[in-house]
Amino acid sequence: MKVTVVGAGAVGASCAEYIAMKNFASDVILLDIKEGYAEGKAMDLMQTASLNAFDTRITGTTGDYSKTAGSDIAVITSGIPRKPGMTREELIGINAGIVKDVSSNLIKHSPDVTIIVVSNPMDTMTYLVHKTTGLPKNRIIGMGGALDSARFKYRLAEALECPISDVDGMVIGGHSDTGMIPLTRLATRNSVLASDFLAEDRLEQVKEDTKVGGATLTKLLGTSAWYAPGAAVSGLVQAIACDQKKMFPCSALLEGEYDLDDICIGVPVILGKGGIEKIVPVDLTDAEKAKLQESAAAVKKTNGLLEL
Repeated sequence: MKVTVVGAGAVGASCAEYIAMKNFASDVILLDIKEGYAEGKAMDLMQTASLNAFDTRITGTTGDYSKTAGSDIAVITSGIPRKPGMTREELIGINAGIVKDVSSNLIKHSPDVTIIVVSNPMDTMTYLVHKTTGLPKNRIIGMGGALDSARFKYRLAEALECPISDVDGMVIGGHSDTGMIPLTRLATRNSVLASDFLAEDRLEQVKEDTKVGGATLTKLLGTSAWYAPGAAVSGLVQAIACDQKKMFPCSALLEGEYDLDDICIGVPVILGKGGIEKIVPVDLTDAEKAKLQESAAAVKKTNGLLEL
């Protein structure tokens, strides 16, 4: 199992680290355009191998896509990160060119690769890969919903004052501060509805804190977060590599599902060796359907800025 991570910055390096520590991949290739940067990150990570008990080989390379040949899965994290006050959508001009070039080079050397897109604006970048590569739609996946759902569970556990392992919940919709839809109605603590424990106003606060989860961290850190995004990516990679058939909310190309068409947006999917093996329908309320339509309209507006 060979995994390539393009972009050796904070998110890419964290992603490579978590994949290696889970010990399911034989090789991880870390690629960056900054001279020596990926090689240094890879060497640093490999020097943790004996300490963290993994045998995955991590190799860094400066822009040499031939080193990525035969990759089963590739993760695109490259692009400029958010700064305080920036929206994900403001990154589109620079990141679209980067993502298009990266995906083309990956497929040139690994025609059977499954691509996971992390670069922002993530739903639009995932759509761009669909429109410019010709890969089957099941092999192009946007990461956002897995991260947003992890942030939702963090806020739920905080509100419930319980272990996070007690909590389950999911976020669908666009990966943006206004577009994401935390499904508080369906959130549970050990199969008991969270609404049985929390008042409506507290659940609403959980929802709002989740939606600004990325912006909150960007304000605190001065740049985008990396630990949780890296962990979210590693979960998707492992589900595919190990054929786990796990369900994650991911940005998938919809062709009629959820009454949406020609758009990539976050919905629950089953991930296995075939990539997206199934898009899972959820019985939404009229209000949730309206929110999803509103979120989709915003994503389509951003998609309209692409030069396809």
